[in-house]
Amino acid sequence: MKPVSPLFEQIDKSISKKMNLFENSFVRYAFRAVLACMFLSLGTAVAFAIAMKGEDIAHGLGKILYAFMFSWSLVMILYMNAELGTSNMLYMTVGVYRKKINVSFAAKILFTCIFFNLVGGVIFGFLVSQTVPFQELAPDNYMLTSISGKLTKGTMQILVEGMFANIVVNTAVLVSMRMKDDAGKIGAIIFLIFIFAFLGYEHVIANFPAFTLAYFASHGTMAAMTVGNVAHNLFFALIGNFIGGGLVMGLGYAWLNDVDTKYLD
Repeated sequence: MKPVSPLFEQIDKSISKKMNLFENSFVRYAFRAVLACMFLSLGTAVAFAIAMKGEDIAHGLGKILYAFMFSWSLVMILYMNAELGTSNMLYMTVGVYRKKINVSFAAKILFTCIFFNLVGGVIFGFLVSQTVPFQELAPDNYMLTSISGKLTKGTMQILVEGMFANIVVNTAVLVSMRMKDDAGKIGAIIFLIFIFAFLGYEHVIANFPAFTLAYFASHGTMAAMTVGNVAHNLFFALIGNFIGGGLVMGLGYAWLNDVDTKYLD
C-alpha cells in the first residue's frame, strides 16, 4: 500500500467534510459559500478604500496598500471555514484523482460553491457600496480605474493571469495547512496572496464583489462595464483559475504524491 503524506491526509479529511455537509445540509453548505464572498467583499472594500487614500499621498502607494489589505480576505475565509470556489477547484480535482469522490458529485459541489459565491459577491458588494468610503467617488479614482483595466484585458492575458492567481491562492492554502502555529499561517497567507493582488492577476470569485462594488459605487457610469466585458472576464478567469488551481496544483501535487517513495509532501 502506498504511503499517504500528512498533507494529503488533511486534504482527504477536508474533502470528506465538504461532501458530508453538502449531502446532509445543503443550505448550510450554500451559506458557507455566501460567507466566503462576505469576507471577500470586506477585504476588497478596505483594500480599495485604503488604496484610494494611499494614492492621495503618493502615486503607486495605493497598489501596495491594496495588495496588503486584500490579503486578509483569505485569512478570514480560511479561519472562518467559508467555502471558496477557487480552493475547491484543488480539493475536488484531488478528490477525483484519489477516488474519494466521483466526477459528477465533485462538479456539483464545485459549481454550487461558485454559484453561491456569486450570490454572496453581488449581495455584499452592493451593501458595501452603500457605505461612506464609496460615496461621491471621482471617476478617475484608483478603484474604478483598476476595475476598468480588468474589464478591458484580452482573452490570453485573463487566462494566464487567472492561472497564476489560483496557483498562488492554492499555494497559500496548502502552505497554511503545513504551518504549526497561527502566526506562521497568517504570515504565509498574507505574503503569498500579496503576490497575485499586487500583480493584478484575475481571480473569478474575488471579481464577483469587486465588479459589483464598482458598478454601484459608480452608479453604473463605467464605460468599460458592459455585460460582454464582465462575462468575458469572469468566464476566462474561471477557466484560468481551474487550470492553475485544479490542474497545476491539484492534479499536479496529487500525481506527485501518488507513488511509493519517501519524497512526499
